[in-house]
Amino acid sequence: MIEEYQDEIEDNDIEYIDSGDSAPDLYEHFRVVADKGQTLIRVDKFLHDRIPNVSRNRIQNAADSGFVHVDGVPVKSNYRIKPDQVVTIMMNRPPYNNDIIPEDIPLDIVYEDDCLMVINKPAGMVVHPGHGNYTGTLVNAIAWHLKSNPYYDANDPHVGLVHRIDKDTSGLLVVAKMPGAKTNLGLQFFNKTTRRLYRALVWGNVEVDEGTIIGNLARDPNNRMQMKVFDDPFVGKYAVTHYRVLERFGYVTFVECRLETGRTHQIRAHMRHIGHTLFNDARYGGDEILRGTHFSKYKQFVNNCFDICPRQALHALTLGFEHPLTGEDLDFTTQLPQDMTQLLEKWRNYISNREIE
Repeated sequence: MIEEYQDEIEDNDIEYIDSGDSAPDLYEHFRVVADKGQTLIRVDKFLHDRIPNVSRNRIQNAADSGFVHVDGVPVKSNYRIKPDQVVTIMMNRPPYNNDIIPEDIPLDIVYEDDCLMVINKPAGMVVHPGHGNYTGTLVNAIAWHLKSNPYYDANDPHVGLVHRIDKDTSGLLVVAKMPGAKTNLGLQFFNKTTRRLYRALVWGNVEVDEGTIIGNLARDPNNRMQMKVFDDPFVGKYAVTHYRVLERFGYVTFVECRLETGRTHQIRAHMRHIGHTLFNDARYGGDEILRGTHFSKYKQFVNNCFDICPRQALHALTLGFEHPLTGEDLDFTTQLPQDMTQLLEKWRNYISNREIE
């Protein structure tokens, strides 16, 4: 019988711990007691059968990291459970309340009606509460904005955000205020009928004016915080990104990306795969000088650019979909945020001065 279940095991929750005396305190997130008639079974399968929405691979990673305990002792994923044994998930952070708390955070609302709203998210705002970011998120802000709406429950998964963008990516998101609207919009994203354009500054001179990147995406086994393109069609999720060049600055290129699919880090991983990492994308190495000269003057210029736009230079510029109730085609566009506008102008001035010299 499950006695307590307060959190799911997420990939970014798992941090490898030292097994020595300096190991940090661990906190119980899940507990289950094996039945008296329990037959011998591997602990990873035992837990996979009892924890909803968590893959067996995640449980195995948790066990290898020392987070799966039996009768208070860490065990590996191949340990076989016996009758009456107590199995716990012990994490190196306290459990938290999953309830979304409304917070009075300003929202840039591009469009709103009784069915949905479109929000322009600033860079630096986390979309959904998670490890290390339990407050101050876009979801908390939406909960405050809709706190008087009797049809909206921030803790109901049948309403709310239909899709996500990364913390340090700015731009447009759609929120469903009714369960039917979320189902309808979710199907539009699934069927690839939505229209999404992004603008990005990438390292290097993108030689062709336009192109398409096709490559399955999955987590990099050598760095679980990154996504990687795999040639094996049975690994990862199918992903397609179309791009075209908008402006060239020699060492960097301003591009437009159209998403055919919407995978985690899709543009970031795809552009890196073809040798054009997003400018100042720290997760994928874009916060290093990847193109240009070794002169100190140039290095100082690039560092100044990093200061102007202290995040990956990526903006969700447009979003289009069919209204769930009326069937009307809706298309929304935002301006580039100030940090990216200033970044582009700085590169224009740099190239202009070089041509004069």
